[in-house]
Formats: sequence, C-alpha cells, structure tokens
Amino acid sequence: MRSPGVRLLKLWRSLSPLPGGQWLFAQMFSRMVPYSGSVGPRIRHLEPGHVRVEIPDRRSNRQHLGSVHAIALMNVAEMASGLAMMSGLPDGVRGIVTSISIDYLKKARGTITAVSRVAVPTVTTDTDFDVVSECLDRDGAVVARATVRWRLGPERSKT
Repeated sequence: MRSPGVRLLKLWRSLSPLPGGQWLFAQMFSRMVPYSGSVGPRIRHLEPGHVRVEIPDRRSNRQHLGSVHAIALMNVAEMASGLAMMSGLPDGVRGIVTSISIDYLKKARGTITAVSRVAVPTVTTDTDFDVVSECLDRDGAVVARATVRWRLGPERSKT
C-alpha cells in the first residue's frame, strides 16, 4: 500500500504545474485532512523534506484582537511539518504526531507562510523525530516557531 505522503507527492507533482492545479490540490488536501483544511491552506512548494504552506488573512483565522489566532498558526505549522516529513518517507512507513510545542514571537498579521525543512530519517524501527516549522509574516519575519514530534515506524500488518 502506498503511504499517504507518497500519494500526496504524486498528486502534487501532477497537479501543481497545471493552471489552477495548486488550488485544486489544496481543495483535495483540505477534504483529506478536514481540520487542517479549516484554515484555508495554500501549498506553494512541496518536495520531500521541504514545504511552504500559506494561510490567508481572513476573519476566520483571526482572534478578537485582529491578529492570526495562535491555533491557526499551530495548525499550519503542524501541517507543514507533516507534509515535509511524510512526503519523504517511503512506502511502508507510517507517522503520527505525539507532541507539539510552539513559541509565539510576535503578532501574526497578514498572510502567514509556514516553512519546514527536514532531513527525513531512515526508519527501521519505531522512533521519535522532531521537525521544526517556522511561521513567517509577509515581510519574512518569524512570528512563531513550532517543534512537532513525530512517532515514525514500519506499518503494522492489519491482522
């Protein structure tokens, strides 16, 4: 069975060069991962170990003070870590988040871009692996930095 990351990467590579392909990919991703889709993600770059995801400046992503909500930032940071990590894992390896920590460094205003780069490890046994995602404002300033811990391991047979 193909891993989710391998399937997503294949879909990205087939759709992203097409007119409207990135939008269509984001719609499909949002249907596959409904909670992550709630922030209106736009995947701008996806390759194994590196991703850039934007969330728009819209009312539903803001808190009552007018800046981007802390949990919207955490959502897009986790999404970026997962896309970067999972797109680099081979078939037969699974991953799940076991913890997230995030530091909010300044008010997040405008479109936010989450960037994650990771050297995807070779996985032969269950292991914990941390992935860092940074959330940047439109000027490129880091507004939040998240560390997402992934439990990676070989898929178990379903018996």
